[in-house]
Amino acid sequence: MSTEVLAPLVFLAFAPQTAADADYHVYTDAPRIVLTRQRLRLLQRERDRATMRWQQFDALVAGGAPMPEPGFALALYSQVSNNQAAGRKAVEWALDPAHTDLRQLAIIFDWCAPLMTPAQSSRLVAKIEDALKSLSGADDFRGHAAQVLAAIAIADRTSDHSASLLRAQLEGWWQGQAAKQLEAGHALPRDQIYWIYEMLHAVRDSLKIDLRESAGSYFESLPMDHLCGHYPAAFQGPENDLRIPVYVGTNAPDPAVAAMSRAAELEMVAYDPNAADSQFLQGWLMQDRFELRGALGAPYEFLWANPYQPGLSYFQAPLVFHDAQTGHIFARASWDEDATWVGYFEGHLQMFKDGQIQTLRAGVAVQPVHVGDALLVSAQTPGAAKFRADREAVFIMNLTPHADYDIEVDDEELWDGEADTGGTVVLSFPEGINAGVRIKLR
Repeated sequence: MSTEVLAPLVFLAFAPQTAADADYHVYTDAPRIVLTRQRLRLLQRERDRATMRWQQFDALVAGGAPMPEPGFALALYSQVSNNQAAGRKAVEWALDPAHTDLRQLAIIFDWCAPLMTPAQSSRLVAKIEDALKSLSGADDFRGHAAQVLAAIAIADRTSDHSASLLRAQLEGWWQGQAAKQLEAGHALPRDQIYWIYEMLHAVRDSLKIDLRESAGSYFESLPMDHLCGHYPAAFQGPENDLRIPVYVGTNAPDPAVAAMSRAAELEMVAYDPNAADSQFLQGWLMQDRFELRGALGAPYEFLWANPYQPGLSYFQAPLVFHDAQTGHIFARASWDEDATWVGYFEGHLQMFKDGQIQTLRAGVAVQPVHVGDALLVSAQTPGAAKFRADREAVFIMNLTPHADYDIEVDDEELWDGEADTGGTVVLSFPEGINAGVRIKLR
């Protein structure tokens, strides 16, 4: 049985630039951020067909519903509906001194530039420049991604300055820091993945650079990692059901985080629709009850969802997932919503059973956990150096990361195994196994 899903990473048909030959000057026409001409045409066809996604988005904006991201929503609505009044409202929102979200400012400048007077355009560029200065020391992924979007948005007005900003972000921060951390096994915070994929789309569309190449092994397994990293049971939100991504703490699930988790999945499929993992993810996404209908999620659902993209049933996806890059382990008894599930992520071990999240405290002694075809054993449990394997996928956790271990299985020769980034050794056995296992640090 395979415990990993490592679909081949499908890159672009064109030859992407590398850091060595990119000059970071943007030559494409606006709009550049996400809303390319091709995507805009697709969305306008959705408007003409009066699809449910368009009707929901239209009802919210045209009806004057309070939107959590009003600048983004109005600008998108303006572009798709050719409603100049909505676009001017977006510009007015951006020029209001109280509104300082650099991401929305950049999107409005990029999408609504033809609706601005020269004075408004100059004011908004100045405001974006000020926001860039205030974020120059940002250390979160969303802040860096917003700076990349802003540099792309103002490229026509400040070509060389924009190129300098992009070089600093894409070489200095992304390749010099972030990608190295990802390759070392430090996963993206789940609540930051949407902003990173938005940046990936914008950079690929504008500069023909696929930033995934800097951390290829991480991005290779991210779609399946993200899919498996949700609790089985659905959460009933006020407008639609939600799948809840893994989180730590005793608070109730946050519907906003769940909505943006789905938006990130929609982005992943749009970025690489032909990858096998993307097709499983597409099958996971295309259930009407999970379609985002609230004021936060509806614009993203309309922007990214593609119901015409073929997908694979996620019920055919593996029940056990392990990523040696991050050390994440997710296993479930089935894909049903009442299934027992176990997850090991960023040092946390949880079980979901009977509708409840149970924290098992992976860093201390814990009894072996059986879920479906998986057995999880903590090396810190007394006697864990010798145990019986009765599952096809066995994970020995809480070992020394990247250390070598001698492993002996009944009636087999001694062999060596290396613990992954999370301190886990993975063993695979045939169906019906029941054998003694002994493990010792080499």
